[in-house]
Amino acid sequence: MTSYQLPSDQTHEAFGEINVERTKTETRVELTILMEPEIEGVQTGIALDGSASMRGAFGRLKKTPPREVFDDLLRRGLMTEQIKDGHATYQPTAAAIEQLKLKGHWGSTDNVVEAQAREMTGYLANNVDEDGGTTVIYWACGDGRQVEVLGDLTAADCTKQTFAGPSEFGRGTYLVPAMRYFLERFATANYGFYVFMTDGALDDLEEVKRYTTQLARDIAAGRRNRVKCVLIGVGQDVQREQMEALDDLDTGTEVDIWDHKIAHEMRSMMDIFAEVVDANAVIAPEGAVYDQHQKLVKAYKNGVPASLEFFLGPNANAFTLEIGSMRVTQKLP
Repeated sequence: MTSYQLPSDQTHEAFGEINVERTKTETRVELTILMEPEIEGVQTGIALDGSASMRGAFGRLKKTPPREVFDDLLRRGLMTEQIKDGHATYQPTAAAIEQLKLKGHWGSTDNVVEAQAREMTGYLANNVDEDGGTTVIYWACGDGRQVEVLGDLTAADCTKQTFAGPSEFGRGTYLVPAMRYFLERFATANYGFYVFMTDGALDDLEEVKRYTTQLARDIAAGRRNRVKCVLIGVGQDVQREQMEALDDLDTGTEVDIWDHKIAHEMRSMMDIFAEVVDANAVIAPEGAVYDQHQKLVKAYKNGVPASLEFFLGPNANAFTLEIGSMRVTQKLP
């Protein structure tokens, strides 16, 4: 048996999430229809990774020229050698600095977090949050377990808010304290929706699993209200295996706490709602699913749900969802 989830950038924009399970005899498909959640009493939060590896992403590091550029400047005598503590260091001359500026290799790194943080925070504040404001924190600060609160931001606030990173970048990456901050602050919220952004590996993955399992059991038992967490990986060093482990975590309940996304694979901001689906929601009065040969697979005569499950042949490479005059075809790897 082979199971996989289609990456967001391979998923049709009409769908939120598509999970495929293949056996020798059939292909089982589970999918959600992508839509903005209609839930009352939602409190939202965004947690930005404040660990040391994020300095460059927040524009807090000096740019380093590529090796070939440095070697070329050195060969042309545009770098001045200095001996410090027994080691040779090199300082660019004025001419070298001018050339580095022209090639974009001088100054501080670009802040690639700010634009995305403004967009996501503003979107949640304006469209989802009950109070019209999203709580933003930096996590993995200090010893890696500290949280630094940036504030409750409205959509208008986000247009001028600076996202420059925490006052003290962290020496580790611990997620549980950030989870605990939102869950304790909004303990009475009807629904909590929290987004966590990170660029690397978690140092407390097993603790996150235990904490999440207990949270799911509390929700299933009615001891607390519903919560959804989305972990977004940014950059090239994200640990997909860890993110998938949380996404697929078996808590022994029907409660699904975690979803995960890879930033550069996201189609739009709506992707964060891929798993926020009301299983009882009906999106259309009727519809149908066809296989790649346009053979009817499943007919929905009494309403098309927002969450669908159907079975195709073992070698299926596509399916089509028909709702009224709309037909959406999705390829399957």
